[in-house]
Amino acid sequence: MKAIVDIDLQTLLFEFIGGLGIFLLGIKFMGDGLQKSAGDRLRNILDRFTTNPFLGVLAGIIVTCLIQSSSGTTVLTVGLVNAGFMTLRQAIGVIMGANIGTTITAFVIGLDIGEYALPILAIGALILFFFKNQKVTAVGQTIFGFGALFFGLELMSSGMSPLRSLEAFHELTVSMAASPVLGVVVGTVFTLIVQSSSATIGILQGLFSEGAIALEAAIPVLFGDNIGTTITAVLAAIGTSITAKRAALTHVIFNLVGTIIFLIFLGLFRSYVGYLQASLNLNPEMTIAFAHGSFNIINTLIQVWFIGALAWIVTKIIPGEDTIIEYNPKHLDPIFIQQSSTLALDQAKAEIIRMGEYAHQGLEETNLYVTTQNQKHSEMAMQVEGALNNLDRKITDYLVNIAAGSLSDAESVKHTSLMNSVRDIERIGDHYENIIELIDYKISNKVNLTEQALEDLNTMFDLTLLTVKQAVESLDKMDREAALEVIQKEDKIDKMERQFRKKHIIRMNEGLCSGSAGIVFVDIISNLERIGDHAVNIAEEVLGE
Repeated sequence: MKAIVDIDLQTLLFEFIGGLGIFLLGIKFMGDGLQKSAGDRLRNILDRFTTNPFLGVLAGIIVTCLIQSSSGTTVLTVGLVNAGFMTLRQAIGVIMGANIGTTITAFVIGLDIGEYALPILAIGALILFFFKNQKVTAVGQTIFGFGALFFGLELMSSGMSPLRSLEAFHELTVSMAASPVLGVVVGTVFTLIVQSSSATIGILQGLFSEGAIALEAAIPVLFGDNIGTTITAVLAAIGTSITAKRAALTHVIFNLVGTIIFLIFLGLFRSYVGYLQASLNLNPEMTIAFAHGSFNIINTLIQVWFIGALAWIVTKIIPGEDTIIEYNPKHLDPIFIQQSSTLALDQAKAEIIRMGEYAHQGLEETNLYVTTQNQKHSEMAMQVEGALNNLDRKITDYLVNIAAGSLSDAESVKHTSLMNSVRDIERIGDHYENIIELIDYKISNKVNLTEQALEDLNTMFDLTLLTVKQAVESLDKMDREAALEVIQKEDKIDKMERQFRKKHIIRMNEGLCSGSAGIVFVDIISNLERIGDHAVNIAEEVLGE
């Protein structure tokens, strides 16, 4: 008899764990498929539609519906804040919207089409294996994920059904009904472990459907699920900017405050959910879905008016100033294109100078990464490189729009010069990105450079930094003397590159340096030489050559 009980327990445990795994895989597959089908424009949605808090909430809902993960949206938002694409206030609106968007999974589960899970899985698998078109396979991936989600739920439900007859579990649910805070703790801890509120809501729907838990006990667990899901954003914010940390903390405060409010009015909310269940004739799964959706929508409607207060609170909790890299242009006002092409070109030039200053900053951070191997310098340099790429696109588009109008001969010359300068500055970013990748390789493969090699790199970096800075300044002031000095410095860089290359070959021949170290060193100085070439191109635009 004992062996039978053991076998049953093992089967139940395996069904539950296996079902949970398939469910999580289904959510990931469905989210990835939807994201690919959407053309991977999520960053653009968040970047464009966050001009006010209400649009931010809408953007959060849309993106979370597409990727099927509020944690994913919040992590993406933290990344955008860290990169300077989004302000803290904009991020708070998106985070609130993400909490609403994540409820869509619970409503999908509430459709109760588990018996068709295997045919849906089969259709998705057939599309994945027999079609090569990326858009079609993205649809197949979505369908496969949809089927896996329901198949996982069926397995979990099968594993959970005997729990209602288990005395210890029955006592726990009675305790949670009597003490809602216990239910909140259970929901929080379980979501912290599973790392998916959608999964824990799905489990809650299964338990409620099997009659293993009463609605009075289920609702506080649901609140806890919302708190537990914030851990992903908190983890994503480790090592990021102060503003990104504040955005992650906002997610925690938002769900904590919402839970406290709803616990105060728990009886009223319980009656409201019961009324919905009776009047709409909801099945158990859909009842939990409506409770989850109502909690997040009402919580957002309450707190969206206090975004400024939330921003103030997290700023006080996490004090300090950030070094923010502004990805978006500051000077490119389209109205100047209509009014005066001369003014518009001046605005474009002001933005190019700002872009050039960023290139110099990124190169400085790269130099610090070479010297210290501290990851924060690499991260900052890559943030700047991202800003350079974005500004390159925006400035180029602006210059193309200017060219659509009528330009005088002098304006045409200036327009061409600015187009060339934008390209050269963007290429400086590409070259220092190459250097960062070389240092990453050096660190991961434990490649050691000699002290002489590091000294040579520092010397060449100093001269290259000075050359880039002077090139940008010469463009800003149209200073011919400064431009001529840039050309002289670049000649020194070229000679330095040839000299250091020869010295390094001698070190390799003498056995002082490994082949891998030789490749890293030569590639770094080669990239620095190319950066010098781009600085000269900028100077030559000033000289009119």
